[in-house]
Amino acid sequence: MFCPECGNTDIPLIEGICQDCFLKKLSLIEIPKNIEVTICAHCNAKFEEGKWKESEISEEEIIYRALERSIVINPQVEEDNIDIELEIIQIRGTIAECTVEAKTEIFKTHIKQSFDTQVRLRKDVCPSCSKQQSGYYESVIQFRADNRELSSNEIKKTDEIVTQTLNNRFSKDKLSYLVQKSKLKEGIDYYIGSYKSGKKVVEAIQEVFGGIIKESPRLISQDKSTGKGLYRIWISIRLPRFKKGDFVRYKEIDSEVLAIDGKRILIKQLDTFEKIPLKWREYNSIYYLKSYDDVKTTTIISKSPTIIQILDPDDYNVVDIEMNELINKHKIGDEVKVIKIENKLYLI
Repeated sequence: MFCPECGNTDIPLIEGICQDCFLKKLSLIEIPKNIEVTICAHCNAKFEEGKWKESEISEEEIIYRALERSIVINPQVEEDNIDIELEIIQIRGTIAECTVEAKTEIFKTHIKQSFDTQVRLRKDVCPSCSKQQSGYYESVIQFRADNRELSSNEIKKTDEIVTQTLNNRFSKDKLSYLVQKSKLKEGIDYYIGSYKSGKKVVEAIQEVFGGIIKESPRLISQDKSTGKGLYRIWISIRLPRFKKGDFVRYKEIDSEVLAIDGKRILIKQLDTFEKIPLKWREYNSIYYLKSYDDVKTTTIISKSPTIIQILDPDDYNVVDIEMNELINKHKIGDEVKVIKIENKLYLI
């Protein structure tokens, strides 16, 4: 038998031609000369198999992965016995000039082949970014306080919570963005891209400040394809009338507010100094009395085993305060803080 390509009769034939001619004609891999990848111009999400897939990788990594997916190894080459190297030669605008190098050993012969190709990045806009660009939102957070204005510190801290929470969620929710912040007479409104992220923001605010959360869905339109209603959710978080350091009444007992968070309201009785943790379900049983700004300073003028006498800071009358272990440390002449509630003085 002889090789029809070169006439050689000394080498065994493979698929009708000699080994040398077979190796010359053998292409280790196949790869298209032109590869196109559709990506989002804003977030690098990729459009594959008829749908958008989120991506946090760079454009270069997208190019390398497109090359890998486009390579088809010749079935006559063992996949475990081939080395493939990818290289981006240069990027001109949206076109990347690339080289793919394949190496293997067949019939004890080392083979090295290079293939040139182009990867074109076609820029489009994914649905999530399209919604963001158009100002789309699914939820509105209404940040309020009962019968008072929000403090500048509360607003500043909440702005930080909103930004941090949305940034932390953006990798898993592309609608985790702030569309608009509106300052109103009654409080602040935050317009959030997705309802899920809006809900997480409200929970983060409540964890810091406490407060009562209520939701109110509103029908805005109807999906023409399904006939189902499309809703936006207004999520209200309302902070209490009182703040840390203020004075309240709970079950006819005057108390100082020591702490507020998402789980409880911690108060301290003004008479006994006993600390009482209250659940938020008891909020409507707590009545605001006075602010910490109403605290005044006075002087201890007398002390006995059973009472401490102080001056009323308003009219300078002498007032007796029953002695207990917590105030026994004070000495005559010490300045102390007091709060007057319905003509009764409490030592703070």
